[in-house]
Parts: sequence; structure tokens; C-alpha cells
Amino acid sequence: MGPLGDPAALVELAVRAEAAGWDGVFLWDHVLTAFPPIADTWTTLGAIASATRTILLGPMVTPLPRRRPWVVARQASTVSRLSGGRVVLGVGLGADETGDFARFGEVEAIADRRVMVDEGLDIVRAMWSGSAYRHHGLHYDIEIEDSEPEPHHIPIWTAASNASSGVLARAARCDGIYYNPEDHEAAPEEVAVVVEGLRRAGLSADAQFDVAVRGNASSAWPDPEPKNVDLAGLAEAGATWWMEALIYFDPLDMSLDVVDAGPHGM
Repeated sequence: MGPLGDPAALVELAVRAEAAGWDGVFLWDHVLTAFPPIADTWTTLGAIASATRTILLGPMVTPLPRRRPWVVARQASTVSRLSGGRVVLGVGLGADETGDFARFGEVEAIADRRVMVDEGLDIVRAMWSGSAYRHHGLHYDIEIEDSEPEPHHIPIWTAASNASSGVLARAARCDGIYYNPEDHEAAPEEVAVVVEGLRRAGLSADAQFDVAVRGNASSAWPDPEPKNVDLAGLAEAGATWWMEALIYFDPLDMSLDVVDAGPHGM
């Protein structure tokens, strides 16, 4: 959205990110904003997939409760095949600060959205597996026949703004967690708590599992104050991905400078 709401600019950003050595480019998923214009996430990801060769890509995150899970499954499948298996599906409950739910009559209650995410994840996995599937839940009624399974594994990461047992139990059934506290950047000790909670929730010690955190660590930001982000401490605590967050109200040239500096600018 805003300066990052032009899909052509996002494609250019992704191409430059790949050239600069970044490992992935991930997009928010909103439909309304106070900072127009706004780009559709999945359409833009398809364009990015066609313009790049190596970087991972995906929504970080898409809110399953305001999308039809079977449509999300098909969108992720399409971009995965288009990109040669480079998609990560980030999912979450969604946020309503701009009215993405309320203004369209979508389900707003957090308790309902939690159930919808859990049901939706099962539906997405079933769509990808190719196996016949029957589901009669609180929010979805599904009956699908056998089909061809997905040719590429599509990892699922779940968003978490806290380390509650329910949140971590959901994440432990997936391939990763995007730990994103609402009002601060995660510290190493918080990441260690998250990792320990995932183990208690049943995640095995040898599982291939990603822990992503976000913030600003690049020296390319025009800020005289040092960032002092403890990237080494985060990695030691269990983080596997650092998300350098580009902000929608910053000028596009500023975001491109950070992208061009690459991960070596940290």
C-alpha cells in the first residue's frame, strides 16, 4: 500500500532483492488502507514469480477467515507451480484496523476466526494432498474427490503476536511461525520462549521448522541512531529468518535503498 502499492514497483523491488542476495520477498494482504493505492497480494505474487528465479515468496500473512480456504489453496498452488516451488504460505487470523472485516460483513469475533483458521488449514492441506476429503465443521462444509497432489511442497507458516499455548499448538502443526509482537521487535529471550513453547506443543527437536521475526536492522536506513538488533542472539535463540520490514508510508526510494544494500547491510 502507499508507495509500495504499485504492483510494478513491487516486481522491481523483488527483482532487485534477488540480485542483492535476499532469500525471500513477502507481502502483506489487505483490501482497504488509509494509504492508497493498494495492490492485490496474489496477483502481485504471480508477477513476482514470473520475474524472479531463486527467492522465496508468499503472503506474510493472508487472513484465512476473510478468504475462502479452497481459493487460497488454489492461488498458492498456482504461484507455487509458476515459481517452480518457491512459495511459502503465511496465514493468520487477520487484523481489522482499516475495516477489512467490519466493512464487508465478515466474521469479526476473534474466537470464531480462530476456529476458521484451524478448519481452513485442514482444507488447504486436503486440497494440496489430492486425497478425497469430507469436512462438516462449524464454518465450512466440504466434499471433494481425488485429484492430483501438488508437485511441490508448500510450507505453511502461522502468524503469532503472542506465545500463548493455543497459538503455539497451531504453529507446531505447521512448517514455521512468524512471531510478530504488535508493539515491539522480538528479543532473543522472547524467541527462546517461543521455541520452548513449540517443543512443549509437540514439535520435535529434529523437525524442519522456521521461526521468522521482523524489524529494521539495515544500515541503509537514513537514521543516525544505530539499530542495535541482536541478529546473532536471535539466531542462537532459534530464529531462522529475519524479516527486514519495509513500511508503506516510507518513500519508495528509501525502501529500494534498503533492498539494494542486501542482507550484508546489517
